Amino acid sequence: MNIAADIKMQFLFQLRAQGVTDSRVLTAMEHVDRGAFLTGLFQKRAYDDVPLAIACGQTISQPSIVGLMTQALDVQPRDKVLEIGTGSGYQAAILARLARRVYTVDRYKRLTRDAETTFNALNINNITAITADGSLGLPDQSPFDRILVTAAAEDPPSTLLAQLRIGGIMVLPVGQSDTVQRLIRVTKTQTGLDYEELRTVRFVPLVEGVGQD
Repeated sequence: MNIAADIKMQFLFQLRAQGVTDSRVLTAMEHVDRGAFLTGLFQKRAYDDVPLAIACGQTISQPSIVGLMTQALDVQPRDKVLEIGTGSGYQAAILARLARRVYTVDRYKRLTRDAETTFNALNINNITAITADGSLGLPDQSPFDRILVTAAAEDPPSTLLAQLRIGGIMVLPVGQSDTVQRLIRVTKTQTGLDYEELRTVRFVPLVEGVGQD
C-alpha cells in the first residue's frame, strides 16, 4: 500500500471513530482533498483531525466536525443547500458532492475569491460563492432544502429559518463565542420547529455585516 492510500485509510478510520458513519459522507470526504484548501506548512497537516488557521483570522474546521455536521444535515441528491461561512471552501466542496446546488456565503471577499479559485482547480461546478452578510442568508434564492451555518449564533437566526422550506433541515452551533456551544439540528415542520442537540463544539461567532479584508 502506498503512503497516500495509507494516510487516506487512517483518515477514514479516524472519521468513523468520531461517529461519522454515513457512507455517502465518508465517500465525499474521501474524494475531497482537504490539502487543496490549505496553504504552506498547514498542507502537511491536512489529514490531522484538528482545526487549522486560514486567512482573515478564520479556521478550517477539523474533519470529524465537518463530517458530523454534514451527516446531521442529511443532504439528498436533489437538494439546494445554503452554507453560511465559506471559510476555506472545504465544507462547501463536501456538500457539493452530495447536493444538486450549493450556495456559500462569507463576509470576507478574500475567502470567497480564494475558495472559488480552489473550486475551479478541482473542477467543482455546482457551487456559487458570494460575498455578503451571512446573517441575512440569500432570500432571493430561497427556499433552501438544507442550511448549514459554520459560525455560532446565540439563537438560530430567524432570517435563516424563514429561508428553510417545510421539511428542511438546518444544522448550526448555538451559544456565546466565549463559552461552550451546542451543535443543534433544526427541522422545519408544518406545525413548527423541532430541535435536537447533537454535541458540544467551538466555532467563531456569526458576525453581521461584510468584512474589510
